[in-house]
Amino acid sequence: MILGIGTDLANIERIEATLARFGDRFRNRVFTEVEQRKAERRRDVAGTYAKRWAAKEACSKALGTGLRMGISWRDMAVTNLRSGQPQMTLTGWAAERLTAMTPPGHSAVIHVTLTDDHPWAQAFVVIEAVPTPNIP
Repeated sequence: MILGIGTDLANIERIEATLARFGDRFRNRVFTEVEQRKAERRRDVAGTYAKRWAAKEACSKALGTGLRMGISWRDMAVTNLRSGQPQMTLTGWAAERLTAMTPPGHSAVIHVTLTDDHPWAQAFVVIEAVPTPNIP
């Protein structure tokens, strides 16, 4: 069953200007060390950050809270599988919220997809509850 859906559209040029203006203060407030390493290795640094920004916004919407109620930007992190597929990892209050919204007997699965077409970056997040198998 679907527990939550979120989407966000971010302007890459706006993120680029924010990076230029606030630098590490912005990076460290919003992005985990892993996200920063990934972005700084890419040719399109601002686009990489913008996609992750959009994913965090989309995830907060899928959690049903938006960026309020104690959720931290860094409680939501985008990493990539070896195949390149993005995945969302939650910690802190975001993880607590996910646990609270997941029905008994189910496990939560977060699906995330990212795309960009300059000057836009977009993310969709779907949170799904799947039944936990009964193992005797």
